[in-house]
Amino acid sequence: MRPSKDETWLDVAQLIARRSTCIRRQVGCVLVDSGGYVVATGFNGVPSGLHHCNETMGSAEFPFACPGAGSASGQNLDGCHAIHAEQNALIQADWRSIDTCYVTCSPCIQCVKMLMNTYCWRIVFIE
Repeated sequence: MRPSKDETWLDVAQLIARRSTCIRRQVGCVLVDSGGYVVATGFNGVPSGLHHCNETMGSAEFPFACPGAGSASGQNLDGCHAIHAEQNALIQADWRSIDTCYVTCSPCIQCVKMLMNTYCWRIVFIE
């Protein structure tokens, strides 16, 4: 059976999440336009130029790449240096063309507010 557009783009978001460099949680995001075409994708990870948590975790020099790396998901959020998948996707997108956001987990309130400030009118997530 042919998957729906929602199922397809959520599958793509899961694939994009595999690019994440965060050891706490891997999140992927796909932004699409009203025609169902991809506008941008994003995954969570530290800003360019910083040490990635998944590459340095446990090394003598960098036991944790950021203060939040060893914390449980949802805890010590201020200590985490990762940029959210939705934010990374929005940085690359033409925000006027965004219709729907597909993401692997429910966006935080800050990401929802950023998406609300575009033409995005739907957010579809897995968990």
